[in-house]
Amino acid sequence: MLCSCRSKSKFLALTLLLLSAATWLYLSVGETEYGPSLGPVAPHFSATSLFQVELESRLREAEEENRRLRQQLGEIRNEEQSPGGGTEGDNSSHCEHRSLTEKCELIHVAIVCAGHNSSRDVVTLVKSILFHRRNPLHLHLITDDVALRVLRNLFNTWMVPSLTISFYNASELKPDVAWIPNKHYSGIFGLLKLTLTKALPSYLSKVIVLDTDITFATDIAELWAIFKKFTGEQVLGLVENQSDWYLGNLWKNHKPWPALGRGFNTGVILLLLDKLRLIGWEEMWRLTAERELMNMLSTSLADQDIFNAVIKSSPTLVYQLPCYWNVQLSDHTRSEQCYSELADLKVIHWNSPHKLRVKNKHVELFRTLYLTFLEYDGSLLRRELIGCPSEGEQQGGSQAALSQLDEEDPCYDFRRESLASHRVHLSFLPHLTPTPDPSDVTLVAQLSMDRLQMLELICRHWEGPMSLALYLSDAEAQQFLRYAQASEVLQSRTNIGYHVIYKEGQLYPVNLLRNVALKNSHTPYVFLSDIDFLPMYGLYENLRKSIAQQDPTGSPKALIVPAFETLRYRLSFPKSKADLLSMLDTGALYTFRYHVWEKGHAPTNYAKWRTATTPYRVEWAPDFEPYVVVRQDCPEYDQRFLGFGWNKVSHIMELDAQEYELLVLPNAFIIHMPHAPSFDISKFRSSEHYRRCVQVLKEEFHQDLSRRYGSAALKYLAAERNQ
Repeated sequence: MLCSCRSKSKFLALTLLLLSAATWLYLSVGETEYGPSLGPVAPHFSATSLFQVELESRLREAEEENRRLRQQLGEIRNEEQSPGGGTEGDNSSHCEHRSLTEKCELIHVAIVCAGHNSSRDVVTLVKSILFHRRNPLHLHLITDDVALRVLRNLFNTWMVPSLTISFYNASELKPDVAWIPNKHYSGIFGLLKLTLTKALPSYLSKVIVLDTDITFATDIAELWAIFKKFTGEQVLGLVENQSDWYLGNLWKNHKPWPALGRGFNTGVILLLLDKLRLIGWEEMWRLTAERELMNMLSTSLADQDIFNAVIKSSPTLVYQLPCYWNVQLSDHTRSEQCYSELADLKVIHWNSPHKLRVKNKHVELFRTLYLTFLEYDGSLLRRELIGCPSEGEQQGGSQAALSQLDEEDPCYDFRRESLASHRVHLSFLPHLTPTPDPSDVTLVAQLSMDRLQMLELICRHWEGPMSLALYLSDAEAQQFLRYAQASEVLQSRTNIGYHVIYKEGQLYPVNLLRNVALKNSHTPYVFLSDIDFLPMYGLYENLRKSIAQQDPTGSPKALIVPAFETLRYRLSFPKSKADLLSMLDTGALYTFRYHVWEKGHAPTNYAKWRTATTPYRVEWAPDFEPYVVVRQDCPEYDQRFLGFGWNKVSHIMELDAQEYELLVLPNAFIIHMPHAPSFDISKFRSSEHYRRCVQVLKEEFHQDLSRRYGSAALKYLAAERNQ
């Protein structure tokens, strides 16, 4: 083969030399007979002109043939330098020519993903693929219910062009592998890759299969192109295992499953699906597993044990990938032998339970690469593929709305950012859904990184479920994750849903955040609060009792929890209403915003609250913005209001328009804790333009309210004009 390549190389080199000489000859003739330039043909055509046209045409053909031969010569020289293509000895990739994949060919990738943690891991993997890719992608995700909910919403809001997502129900596939005992930490989901010929659609002929703990350092199209190298019976592309696990010499009496030599790692697999179906793959792996389980009793490495047992019996099924396509950073590996320089790295596989703490002399380099994608702004990956058709169906709605905006509008920034597409990662951390209870209530709030310190405090005051929307960058999301995992208080709570909304634009999308937290609460009632308020001790049980006492018939209710504030950073928190009233009288506490925005809470009627023992009704008034308990299916917040100004006022107005009865609870309270003013409130106070735009949005909201609720909404416009 090597001699053949060299002969072909010499032939092409000679051809290239002759063509170069012919090109030079044409140019020489052109210079002597027709002048120094082969410019455009003149309008009149003489015999000389026609010859010049023909000469130009032949010259272009010669140059194109010259270019094509150079490319072929380069490819053949690469083959000469990589004689063992696809063998373990071929550990350097710098001589391998770039992907042979067609420019806009669709690449299919399958991933098994289950649970909250795996849903986070797969995002980092996908980021690394999207960063390098030049081809359209179709991700086939085999998920449980948790990952389905998280990832479906994430990809719908991410809106990456030329990226298609298909989901497959893992529960439907579990019976196919549930009979196999598995000691690996991946559990039953670690066996599902065996079922892909059944799970994936029959039209799909080939697919790249990846574990979630993979990081790409190159274009995945290069891996896809290796399918063209499969010959004969080869249907599986795998990298050899880089540990001694299957050699059985790691410890005394270590007995691994049968494998061919060192065996193969299944973190990266090329599956030729059509051929696998033809040879009866499902029956093949099942019979092998049944036979080996007679002696082994269970798998230790999940699907990998069964893949290797099949290959041991039928070695011709496997095409051995060069090891840089799966550099395995696990215990007892020899991955350093797989590469000699950074350019060799293609895929890094964190296949140790220790993950980033694994031992490797270059682990800091690998960790840096991983963290780069972990914290990379995913919005930057929403780039169109140049030269490839894009369906544009995902971005159509928002793009159409944006195109309708007037860029000369003074409030253009407000309108544009209200239409921004924010990526939303629901259930960023594991949590449990509350047991059904008709009187249960979830605390709903939103926050950014500068309010993170409030979480532990609120947990000490509120033992019930919480739904929190966090506005974070990709890097801040990882800081939050580390903070939450290091907090004993937060780790002890399983009833808090953390939903990350990734930063986009300059204005804080406060009502979008509230809506995400509201829609993803799982109790019949919600307490719509803010993160800088501490509930009174026992408020959760107090609200449950108040809800149970309400008449479920008649008009809907909004139960108002009176708000107070302290200007002291250190506060002896009142243990009862009597303590609070005493602190009000001594000036340690105040009614909320009485000195800067009194009308925001004045309708609560604090004077009446002091002596009230039963809930009492109050009427809506302009700018009223209390903190309320309502049914979870209440109206959503109006997302046109960004930053500071009228974001809660508009919501209470809509509740009133829908004839919610406003009832003040006599034995409930929350206290606002002091903090530095937010960036948005500072802008509101300092910028006349900002305040003017909020006023414009208020007027438009009034008009929309009148259209939705007719004459009943005229009172809001009248009240606004009378102020």
